[in-house]
Amino acid sequence: MPHQKLWNPYLAGVALGLVLLASFLVMGNGLGASGAANRAAIGAAYVVAPDAVGHDPYFAKYVGPGKNVLDDWLVFEVLGVFLGGVVGAYSAGRLRRGILMGPRPVPAWGRLGLALAGGILMGVAARLARGCTSGQALTGGSLLSLGSWVFMMMVFAGGYLAAPLVRRQWR
Repeated sequence: MPHQKLWNPYLAGVALGLVLLASFLVMGNGLGASGAANRAAIGAAYVVAPDAVGHDPYFAKYVGPGKNVLDDWLVFEVLGVFLGGVVGAYSAGRLRRGILMGPRPVPAWGRLGLALAGGILMGVAARLARGCTSGQALTGGSLLSLGSWVFMMMVFAGGYLAAPLVRRQWR
């Protein structure tokens, strides 16, 4: 695999910190993403089965007469994250169609299926935990929340412990 141009991690970290600060100043909230995914899933369920979703007390907070799942700034934050990712990939010369594959012979559809399953698992776990990693690490960490700092230390510890198990996948 040819060497690919990446953003300077220090510059990207400073930019992310400025976005977090702007989020606090403009919206009064930090960053997070699982709330937007939750709203999108509830909206999709409401389109498919409005009677079943509309009568549930939890879902009724988000959908129903006079309510719109898009009435939350997190939905637009996630759209901004997507657009920022496109701009970042374009500015680094990495915006192109394709599926990055490791050295193991896994079919493209298998790889996409595993990615989808992993994303769904992460989304369900974020809802069970009442928040996602970005909200926990960025927002909670910037507010000096002890639980957020402990969480992030455990994420890094888990990453270091799991790295030897998957390292050969990426050689």
